Amino acid sequence: MANLLPFVSASASRRLFLGAQGLLDDPERRVTGPSLQKLIERLGFVQVDTINVVARAHDLTLFSRLDGYRPEHLRKLLEDKRSLFEAFTHDASVIPTAWFGHWKPRFARDRERIHAHAWWQHHFRGTDGARVVRDVKARIEREGPLKSADFEHPEKRGPWWGWKPQKAALDFLWRSGELMVPRREGFQKVYDLTERVLPDHHALPCPEPAEHLEWACATAAERLWVFTPKELAEFWASIEAVEAKGWCERAAKAGRIVPVSVEGADGEIRPAFALPGWEARLAKLPDPPERTRLLCPFDPVLRDRARALRRFGFDYRFEAFVPEPKRQYGYFVLPILEGERLVGRLDPKLHRDRGLLEVKGLWWEPGVRPTKARTRGLGEALERLAGFLEAEEIRLT
Repeated sequence: MANLLPFVSASASRRLFLGAQGLLDDPERRVTGPSLQKLIERLGFVQVDTINVVARAHDLTLFSRLDGYRPEHLRKLLEDKRSLFEAFTHDASVIPTAWFGHWKPRFARDRERIHAHAWWQHHFRGTDGARVVRDVKARIEREGPLKSADFEHPEKRGPWWGWKPQKAALDFLWRSGELMVPRREGFQKVYDLTERVLPDHHALPCPEPAEHLEWACATAAERLWVFTPKELAEFWASIEAVEAKGWCERAAKAGRIVPVSVEGADGEIRPAFALPGWEARLAKLPDPPERTRLLCPFDPVLRDRARALRRFGFDYRFEAFVPEPKRQYGYFVLPILEGERLVGRLDPKLHRDRGLLEVKGLWWEPGVRPTKARTRGLGEALERLAGFLEAEEIRLT
């Protein structure tokens, strides 16, 4: 039966995905507030991360699609226009504010999960957790926006699992939607009441489960074009795979999506779904820009590692939290995109005090030859990155 379904080649599925994720558009187009907003809406979300060995994750993701992008462009949308907000998808992310209502089910879910998790008991050991949370929120109500550093605790604790109770309370209130992050100072979150940051959106009702399921699946499908129910569920990480499977069955019967057979990078044929008109869409897509790009480890194209392996044959593991002797490649490795193929990876480090962009390692994928043209393309990509980082020198060590 599978061979009677419309066939989507590996190249076609990659091209549709890259087109949906803004990697087929002209990267030299002008950057404006509306154009950046439109790009982020197209991606769905942009992950934020604290690691700054090269640049922040969200900045790298956006710069890989827009040469003229600079961090102040995003800051204006987040802090001035409030057309974006910061919350969780799989991790902390920048999300279009128009979808804020669909984070209300997640806020309620995370509130219950955190209460039941060992994380909660660990951070509030020896204290009344509920009281700490009340006190932290009450202080923000009285004093206005505050950072974790504004709260003192007698114990000197380190990061992560050594958080002081007040920091854990801030994170809990943020994850449960009672606080928002209207801005960051030195990349430290500044917290304020949600009703003060997004008063209109805070007042919106929580969507019904069926409405939220419809939104989650339909918007994910538009950003994937070819997908499995599991990939739909994992795009936003806001619904369960069994819910996405039921949605796909109903949508297929209604003709809203079509069953297809999709070829993986390994040649294996798997059942999947696609949006109607995928062939016409494919015919209209432009060819990939004739350039090499360096992708952020948290780029939406790579975030689902299993999907990246199936579609691109690219096996990627983020190794920053792997002990150095056990790393296969490096701390913050950037995949190399050439056309529609991921052809290699490199391990960069920015030495800000010296204006030096160091490439500590470079690896081409099996079967990829470092031709003169390919090497030149990589050099140009590194020059663009160095310009974005204001580095004066590039060194391959």
